[in-house]
Amino acid sequence: MHRSPAAMVTRPPPADITINPPRDPNTLSNYNNFRTTHTRAVLDIEFEPKRVFGTVHITLKSLTHGETKNLILDTSYLDIEQVRVGERLVKWTLEARAEPYGAGLSIALDAPVAKGEDIEVAITMSTTPDCTALQWLTPEQTSNKKHPYMFSQCQAIHARSLFPCQDTPDVKSTYDFLIRSPLPVLASGLPKGASDFIPGKHGRPATLLYRFHQPIPMPSYLFAIASGDLASASIGPRSTVWTGPDELTAAKWEFEEDTENFIEAAEKIVYPYAWTMYNVLVLPPSFPYGGMENPQWTYATPTIVSGDRANVDVIAHELSHSWSGNLVSNASWEHFWLNEGWTTYLERRIQAAIHGESHRDFSAIIGWKALQDSVKKFGEDHEFTKLVVDLKGKDPDDAFSSVPYEKGFVFLYSLEKMLGKEKWDEFIPHYFTTYREKSLDSYDFKSTLLDFFANDQEASQILSELDWDAAFYKPGYPAKPDFDTSMVDVCYELADQWEALSKGDGKSDFKPQKQDIDGWLANQSVVFLERVQNFPEPLSVEQVEIMGEAYDYGKSQNVELVSRYFQIGLRARAQSIYRPAAQLLGRVGRMKFVRPLFRELKKADRELAFETFEENRLFYHPICRAMVEKDLFGDGPTRKS
Repeated sequence: MHRSPAAMVTRPPPADITINPPRDPNTLSNYNNFRTTHTRAVLDIEFEPKRVFGTVHITLKSLTHGETKNLILDTSYLDIEQVRVGERLVKWTLEARAEPYGAGLSIALDAPVAKGEDIEVAITMSTTPDCTALQWLTPEQTSNKKHPYMFSQCQAIHARSLFPCQDTPDVKSTYDFLIRSPLPVLASGLPKGASDFIPGKHGRPATLLYRFHQPIPMPSYLFAIASGDLASASIGPRSTVWTGPDELTAAKWEFEEDTENFIEAAEKIVYPYAWTMYNVLVLPPSFPYGGMENPQWTYATPTIVSGDRANVDVIAHELSHSWSGNLVSNASWEHFWLNEGWTTYLERRIQAAIHGESHRDFSAIIGWKALQDSVKKFGEDHEFTKLVVDLKGKDPDDAFSSVPYEKGFVFLYSLEKMLGKEKWDEFIPHYFTTYREKSLDSYDFKSTLLDFFANDQEASQILSELDWDAAFYKPGYPAKPDFDTSMVDVCYELADQWEALSKGDGKSDFKPQKQDIDGWLANQSVVFLERVQNFPEPLSVEQVEIMGEAYDYGKSQNVELVSRYFQIGLRARAQSIYRPAAQLLGRVGRMKFVRPLFRELKKADRELAFETFEENRLFYHPICRAMVEKDLFGDGPTRKS
């Protein structure tokens, strides 16, 4: 798609553009003047060349009294062809890039728009090879090597590289998706069928038009599309799993026992599920996250299909986003804990409802270790270890860590313990009802909590004594709750035996054997391995190999286990681990595993780390690739010289 030279101009942003609108500093749009209410995306997916193109129709409501004659939308690396307002072609300018936020698309309006009136804008555009929201896979990169594959990941601020929008969670709109592709399509809406078959000709494949409708307003980061060789199976009365044909049987088994139970448990805690259907799309291995809560279609990493249902609680987390994040959204990424802290809290409440209260605290103990890792990586005084962070001029991806998840969870868990579970459980549905289909910040949360308990003298006294400034702005660790350790004590006892053995002073008669972990849940092995990772001194090479032989961690299909075992081996400089770790990095693109492994591999064998990254550079999603480049190269050159 070519630019129209008569309409397209590039210039520095004019002085009257508000680069940092109130509440969200990570958008260039003037969403305080105009607010998107509906988005209709009419797009074609073209696997060769790799691009998405078409026209996006946006309905916006004026919020001011007609003093603004420019509409500004977020874009990044988009190729804009033309812009219409109503039926008229209008002039537009693509402002100079303002990293890391892209380039504002400034659209000239013929006249100011009165407050409350709607305008209709249609933008004809195409993605470019620099698009950060899309990953394109060749047939060779898929499991059956038959067809190409494409999927999107728009969180946090990557939707603007897929289509022009007000790319802020402070704006929500309904959506219609009309997506043409030669392969099946899924999008974050309710499916409305496929039609309008166009036969292939002149070397181009035949295509169908796939329709989806999203009646519940959602922010742009939940805009999601995927297209590839997909098959589906039922995993519950209102749920299906979608994946490649070869992986379908395993994925169905992994999810069918728990999915509906998760939904029913969540409904009892909050209120009935709002999105009609809940489905899971298991993506190819390069997907950079454990899951992404796109409405109706959770995108999930294949690493949770481990053959033991040990990691299915990822689905409990993503499902919980159906209330926290999707219905009730953080107003900006500075308040990300409102999405992830609440979601982690609800996930663990689901675990408690299904498995028992001890399982909730067991999961929280694993989460505390993740929090320790993040705080250690950033430093205890770092801005990104606060609950509410300052992201002005910063990339939200750089702040991504376990902190908003786990520090947010601890804050909510502590409120539950202070107020009492019965009272707290009355607040939960009130909160999610008050902000349903809305966005809020931490100050809204605080005022809503205080207002709810205003007539409860005991609760009001407790909340008045809470140091809110410390809760929101103190870096580092929160006070650690007194978790129930009944499920981890056995893990710690085994780790203590290994630590005594590792000292090599002859005082330990411990003989590792497979029976040490008989009857354990996989996550108990996770706790044990994480404890070993925290030993002041690494294990010896011999001890690493003994552990692998005794417990078979190096051969496990559960990446949660094998990745942690490999980190222990890399820290010990066990060369027998180097190549298997590098091979795992070529099969898995989930950042939770990729980034720690690369950091340890770099310390153990710098050349192998660089070589492994270069070999797999195109395998990784653009988000993952960029973050690993920072881990390996810092802010310097992204390739080894």
